[in-house]
Amino acid sequence: MLNKTIIKMAIPLAVGALALTGCGSDSGSGDGAVKIAFQGPLSGDNVALGENMQNGVKLAIDQANAKGDLDFKLEYVAGDDQGLPDKATAAAQKIIDDESVVAVVGPAFSGPTNTSSPLYAESGLVTVSPSATNPLLTDKENGFTSFLRGVPNDNMQGAGMATYYAKKLQAKKVYLIDDKTDYGVGLATVAEKGLKDAGIEVVKKSVPQKTPDYSATAKDVVNSKADALIYAGYYQDAAPFAKKLKDAGYKGAAISGDGTNDMKFVELAGDASENWFLTCPCTDATVEAGTKKFAEDYQKEFGRAPGTYSAEAYDIANMIIAEVKKSGADVEREALRDALAKASYKGLTKTFSFGENGEFTGTDVYLYQVKGGKIGYQGNINELAG
Repeated sequence: MLNKTIIKMAIPLAVGALALTGCGSDSGSGDGAVKIAFQGPLSGDNVALGENMQNGVKLAIDQANAKGDLDFKLEYVAGDDQGLPDKATAAAQKIIDDESVVAVVGPAFSGPTNTSSPLYAESGLVTVSPSATNPLLTDKENGFTSFLRGVPNDNMQGAGMATYYAKKLQAKKVYLIDDKTDYGVGLATVAEKGLKDAGIEVVKKSVPQKTPDYSATAKDVVNSKADALIYAGYYQDAAPFAKKLKDAGYKGAAISGDGTNDMKFVELAGDASENWFLTCPCTDATVEAGTKKFAEDYQKEFGRAPGTYSAEAYDIANMIIAEVKKSGADVEREALRDALAKASYKGLTKTFSFGENGEFTGTDVYLYQVKGGKIGYQGNINELAG
């Protein structure tokens, strides 16, 4: 996701405040405990995305403790970076300084991943992100030796958007907007190449997060006569933009990525969200047969359905737990990092394995659409494109 401008520059992403909901694994410092951390937005604008993942991690830890087959106790540690690169260093250092933490699920967003990964590399503490999708994060020159990506990167998501518009909707002209974050710029760059390679005319514009009024941009879209739109950014800004598009009379197709794929987008945008397409390199845990039991457990624990990347974060936490069990409570950080990098783990959502420089080996991206105030799962975007 959750993801991106190029590696040595961190551009703030706005993200969200979250209440930690009733799970038994609190971030205490029990004697002999083995701790797994989550780094992501636990306060700020786009809180729902962080909460989705945090709850998945907490559920995995609680279930593992409840089974009673561990000779140690697992504990959860929260690392709040607010989804902002300039907050990520402090969040990562707090986690690193807790010597009982053996692995991190996250960071959730690409900007904070870019900023904090040098610290994790230096400490030997492995991070496995369920959602940081900027392709450049796994560039060997970065030296992010502790980073593993547990999701297809935006080369897949952006290309999927372009393919769907070209083959399925047969778009002629696409208005492409990024929010100037690491995530938005990276996703838009890939989408633009795919659209142009397909012979589609592209109008591109960068509109920063927290723009006070999206009216002018909405009018630009309508006046451009584009028959389709891509918004590369997060739901906190996609929602007011969608409203202004509706007010301006835009009638074309609209698609956004995993940063918008959350019910908060629908809640904030209201009927202006209707018919928007949303992509994600993640499946719907409430629909897929393999994740139905997880979805029921999640609903029971947190009083809500799992959201974007909840199941993936759950799987990654369980992958970490499986590797820790092999070594026990005395597992060393670097040894665990090396073991995870070589491991193959069949989770509920997919099989997790990593190639060169920690890149995820899978390629599947999925399409959703807002209908009747709900986000409906459509299926594999490339299969749907035909």
